[in-house]
Amino acid sequence: MKILCAPTSPYSSKVRMAARYLELDVIEIRVDTNTGPAILVDNNPLGKIPTLLTDDGQSIFDSVAIMHYFDRLKGKKLYPSKNGKRTEAEILEALCDGICDCLLAIVYERRFRDEEKVHQPWIDRQWKKAVSGLNHLSVHLPKIGKRLHGGHFALAATLGYLELRFKGQWEADHSELIAWGREFQRKFAAYGELKAQVGG
Repeated sequence: MKILCAPTSPYSSKVRMAARYLELDVIEIRVDTNTGPAILVDNNPLGKIPTLLTDDGQSIFDSVAIMHYFDRLKGKKLYPSKNGKRTEAEILEALCDGICDCLLAIVYERRFRDEEKVHQPWIDRQWKKAVSGLNHLSVHLPKIGKRLHGGHFALAATLGYLELRFKGQWEADHSELIAWGREFQRKFAAYGELKAQVGG
């Protein structure tokens, strides 16, 4: 299998971590979504990452679909087997992905608009939603047990992206999340390698 991804993408980070955790044999192909390379747009009409190319020629996107494909491929080892616990993990993943959506919206607003055209109220609105999500997570921290699940990887990917793009802007009010990230890294040693980073 091949994963079309980018080292700075939190969604790529999530699926890369899950693949490593499940000991899947995957080849990572780094792509630049801004240039729209053929290998990406030919396999994902949205031209977004991550996109998984399976050995039987199937293209799977987005990150949630890839995570659930991994789960089925490895015999239900990426999400809890009990319905209630699985729902909790899926909600956690959705919340973390939603926070990343807000963070990416801020990054793109600043990156792709001329400085005089940047719409600060839009940035403020996205940041408010992201902080609301972080506040919720700080109060409802997911426990790390014997097995990790998709929600854990989504949260770890979110924290990695915050560290990369918003360093110094969130840590003071979310010490619980920082401590959780340290605990996660003790459980999953490859976190430092696979979290969002420039050139990682």
